[in-house]
Amino acid sequence: MFGNGVIPQLEKGLQRISLQQQANAANIANVNTPNYKSKVVGFQSEFHSMLQAYRSDRRHLSFSGENGQYVTRKETSTVMNHNGNNVDIDQEMAEIAKNQLMNQAMIQLLNSKMNGMRIVIKGGK
Repeated sequence: MFGNGVIPQLEKGLQRISLQQQANAANIANVNTPNYKSKVVGFQSEFHSMLQAYRSDRRHLSFSGENGQYVTRKETSTVMNHNGNNVDIDQEMAEIAKNQLMNQAMIQLLNSKMNGMRIVIKGGK
């Protein structure tokens, strides 16, 4: 019933937001830890899976991507502090605010879809 529609995509989006929030929390908790490298959530697999999800005709070009799983990796290309730590607290706080807005938007969309199904199940009443 929910196989390849909007609801599974919203679920995947919520999973990504949850993973991003966990990474941000770990980064903030370790802001003063020497040699700590911030964690980031991979985007490439999300992009490819979203493109695949909206392929509306089998004759369209296919998008070969990863398996759609999100991965957390350490950001090792930057050093922000004298102790080898690369956590930017302002960036982390901005990311948390962005994730909260995305979470609220996705929950509202999910509620809207569920309400629509509820109306259909009740026969428009």
